[in-house]
Amino acid sequence: MTPEIDRSKGPGVYFPPPLLYVLIFLAAIFIQKKVPLPDRLFRLPVLKIQGVVFLVLSLFFLVRSLRQFFLTKNSVVLIKPATSLQTTGIYAITRNPMYVGLAIVYLGITCFIGNWWNIILLPVLILIVQEYIIKREERYLAIEFREEYEKYKSKVRRWL
Repeated sequence: MTPEIDRSKGPGVYFPPPLLYVLIFLAAIFIQKKVPLPDRLFRLPVLKIQGVVFLVLSLFFLVRSLRQFFLTKNSVVLIKPATSLQTTGIYAITRNPMYVGLAIVYLGITCFIGNWWNIILLPVLILIVQEYIIKREERYLAIEFREEYEKYKSKVRRWL
């Protein structure tokens, strides 16, 4: 049974999603200190270039999604109600461009610090984001925007 959603409080996600990415990243660094894995591959110059590519790509998702939110005067704070459903621009490519962008930042920084634990924990991070944050947002949006959201959801993928 799913919990009821208080629409006045948005999706009801009280833990800031960017902080979750940071905490998992730091946990991977801590684990590397306790259970070190070789980092030879990460010392290759091509991975530094890949890190730059990831960081530039992340800007595509993050800047465009944040810009669209601010232009439509929507809140990125997940304990506030949405004023509109985002379906155009970057939101026509993915329903969650901010989370995609944060995951790409995570990978970009991983290429620079060279830690396999960051790669190993990435699926755990994605699963937590999807189950704790995205699914709550989806329930809220389905209630708040009804058919408009269902139509959008049928056309645009959750991630990519």
